[in-house]
Amino acid sequence: MTLREVEVLRVVDLTPGMRRITLGGAQLGAFTSANGFPQPAFDSSGFDDDIRLVFRYPGHTEPVLPVQTERGVDLPRNPRPLSKVYTVRRWNAEAGELDVDVVRHGVGVGTTWAYGAQPGDRVHIYGPGASRALPADADWLLVAGDDTAVPAIARLLDELPEGTRARVFIEAAHRLDLRTPAGVEVTWPAGGLLDAVRDSGWWEGRPFAWLAGEHTAVRDLRRHLVEDRGMPKEDIDFAGYWRRGEIGALDRTPFEKLNALAGLTAPLALRTAVELDIPELISRGVTSVTDLAARTGCDERALGKLLRYLRTLDVLTVTGPGHYRLTPVGEVLTLEFIADRLHPAGVVGREMLGLHGLTESIRTGRPAYASVTGHTFAEVRAGQDYEDRYLERLAKFQAALAEPIAKSGILAGVEHLVLHSGGAGAQAREFLAAHPGLRITICALPAQADWLRRDLPDTIPDDRQRARVGVVEQSVFEPSPAADAVFVIRAFKSLPDADAAHALRRAAERLLPGGRVLVVEETFDLDDPDEHDGEADLLALTVHGSGLRTAAELDAVIARAGLVRRAAHTVGWGATVHELAPAGAH
Repeated sequence: MTLREVEVLRVVDLTPGMRRITLGGAQLGAFTSANGFPQPAFDSSGFDDDIRLVFRYPGHTEPVLPVQTERGVDLPRNPRPLSKVYTVRRWNAEAGELDVDVVRHGVGVGTTWAYGAQPGDRVHIYGPGASRALPADADWLLVAGDDTAVPAIARLLDELPEGTRARVFIEAAHRLDLRTPAGVEVTWPAGGLLDAVRDSGWWEGRPFAWLAGEHTAVRDLRRHLVEDRGMPKEDIDFAGYWRRGEIGALDRTPFEKLNALAGLTAPLALRTAVELDIPELISRGVTSVTDLAARTGCDERALGKLLRYLRTLDVLTVTGPGHYRLTPVGEVLTLEFIADRLHPAGVVGREMLGLHGLTESIRTGRPAYASVTGHTFAEVRAGQDYEDRYLERLAKFQAALAEPIAKSGILAGVEHLVLHSGGAGAQAREFLAAHPGLRITICALPAQADWLRRDLPDTIPDDRQRARVGVVEQSVFEPSPAADAVFVIRAFKSLPDADAAHALRRAAERLLPGGRVLVVEETFDLDDPDEHDGEADLLALTVHGSGLRTAAELDAVIARAGLVRRAAHTVGWGATVHELAPAGAH
C-alpha cells in the first residue's frame, strides 16, 4: 500500500448525477517517499479495484494522512484520516492517468470535494488493496448494481473478453452509453434490482454473480440467488458500497469515549439479539414484537424490553406501535461474518467466550476458557462441525497472503513443500499455480484432514495440480516429512514458548540438505500498539494461555529451537515470512 499525492488533470460531467475526475502526477510512477521508502508504480488490473481518497476535515486546511512505512501505510487513530473509497474506473499506465467517477450522493465529503474540484487541485490516494479477476469456469455472468456500481460495471464491460455471456442489471437515475459486446444483455430497471433479477429469465449453465450497491439491496438480492435460485454462496461476489441514511460520527469527549469503552450492556444486548436471530428476522419482514416472540420462542414482554433498548442504540427504529425495522447500524448485524463473531455458537463467537475469564487469566497466567464454558477450546475444535465451519471461514481470506508469497520468489527451487496451516488448501492452490514443479504435503490433525480431503476438489479443481497434493494426519509436534522446505503459518499464537520451540525443532528435523523452515506469525508491535492486536493478545491468553509475541519474544523461541534466521521477507499487506535454518547449516 502506497500513499501518493496526485493532481486533478480534468473534470467532466458524465451525467447530471456523475462526475469524472482524472488524476495524474509523478507519484503514480515509482518514487521514493518523503521518509525514504522506495514505492512501486501504481497499478490496477481488476475491474472493481478501489482506492481511497483522503480529504480534509471540515474547517481544517490540511488532511490527516496515513503514515508511509516500509510495509505499507499506518493509519493514525486520533483523529483517523478522513477518506472515502472509489472504484478505479480507468487506469492508463502509458499516459499516467487514473479516472475516478463520483456519484452525487447528498452532501457527503466525497461529493462535496468532487463537485468543487478544479484542474490543478491536489489530493492524496492509497490503494488498490487487492485485485481480483472473474472466474474462468463460469458459463455466464450475472452482474447487478446501482449507480455507485456503474464505474465498476462500465470498466467490466470495457474489458470483458469477446464471447463472454453476461446479464447486466443497473439501477441508476441516469443512463450512460456502455460497451455492450455480443452475448451481453444490459437492463436498466426502474423498479429495483431484486424484482428485475427475480422476474428475468434464467440462462442454462453455471453462473457467477457480481453484486454491488446499497447494503440492504445487495443482501436481499444475494439471498434470492442462494435461496430461490440455488446458487452456491462461493459463486457470488458481493459488496455493500453504502448504507441508506449513513452519517459520520462526531468527535466525543473523553468521558463519552470512556463510557462507550466501559459499558457492558450494549455488547451483551447485541449478542443476545444475534443469538435470537432478531436482525435476520426483521430484515425478512418479521417486524412486530408479537411475531418476533413467537418465531424466537421468547417471552413477549421481555423481548419488548430488549427491542426498546436496541432502539436507544440506533440499531432499531419504530415503524408503528409494537413494530420495528433495522437502521443502517442494525443492517450490519445481518452480515454473516459479523453475526458469526457475535453469536456464541459462531466460529469466532465460541472463541470470544474466553474473554469472560479474563480476570482469572490475568491473575494466573493460564487459560480460563474451561472455567467459564465447562470445556477446553481443544474440545470445541474436536467437533467436526465446528472445525468445518472454522476452516471454511479461514479459507476465504487465504489468497491475500498466499498469492503474494507464491509470486515473491520465496519458494523458488523448492521441489517438496510441507505445509502446516489452517488455510492449507487455498494456500496450496496459489503455490501450485505459481510453481508448476512443486509437490506439497499438508500436515493436519484428523478433523482438519477430513475437511481438507472433502474441500480440495473444489479448492483445486485441476486434477493434475491436485495430484501433486497429499494430506497426512499428524500434528505440528511430530517430525515433518522430509522436504526442501517446511512452511508453518500462524500456528504458534496458541502455543506456550516451550511448545512453539519444540514444534519448530520438529519442523526442521528432516529437512533435506540446504532446506529451510518458513514461518509466518503475527507479532505485537510495542512501538505502535494496535487495538485489534491487543484484543487478539488477550483472547489468546484466556483461550490458550499464550498470546501474540513481540519480535524479541519470537526471536527467543527461534533460538530456543536451535534455528537461526537467514532472511525475513515482507509480502502482501505487510506479512513477514521468516526464513529459518538449523544453526550451523549452510
